[in-house]
Amino acid sequence: MSPDIAPDLAPLRPSWRLLLRSPAHWISLGFGSGLSPVAPGTAGTLWAWVTFTLLDRWLSSDQWATLLGLGLLVGWWACTRTAQALHTADPGAIVWDEVIAFWLVLWLITPMAGFWMQLFAFALFRLFDAAKPGPVRWADRLFKGTPGTLPGWAQGWGILFDDLVAALCTLLVLAVWVRW
Repeated sequence: MSPDIAPDLAPLRPSWRLLLRSPAHWISLGFGSGLSPVAPGTAGTLWAWVTFTLLDRWLSSDQWATLLGLGLLVGWWACTRTAQALHTADPGAIVWDEVIAFWLVLWLITPMAGFWMQLFAFALFRLFDAAKPGPVRWADRLFKGTPGTLPGWAQGWGILFDDLVAALCTLLVLAVWVRW
């Protein structure tokens, strides 16, 4: 354990038990997809793609806009509460940030985008989210907390913010690609 982390605030591991304790954990852990032992961010993004495909049959563009707005606000609360429960500013198991950001990408490119463009968007988004080039790295560092302190609302927003920037970068690359 790092000497700058108080023992009572040592990071905790996410689990199914934690997931079942609160609706905040259900949401932030992507309804269990964030508990994947391998690449939870990718698992959360895949879950987002599947659920978008299912929900898009019934939701209008206005309903998607409402769902995304509410999902962002509820997600901020859920991500903050789960980060606090895990004593970590940005736990890898929290995947609501991937879900809401990738839903945004899919909402903006659908129905123009078929399977292959959606797959390309998926790969781009994962690249931006995982590699964190330039603006995504800046966004990721902007709201980091002090080690050993309980994450607050700023860190909860930070969990979402860097993925929204990754979504914006994805959309910019897609716009340039489609334009050419």
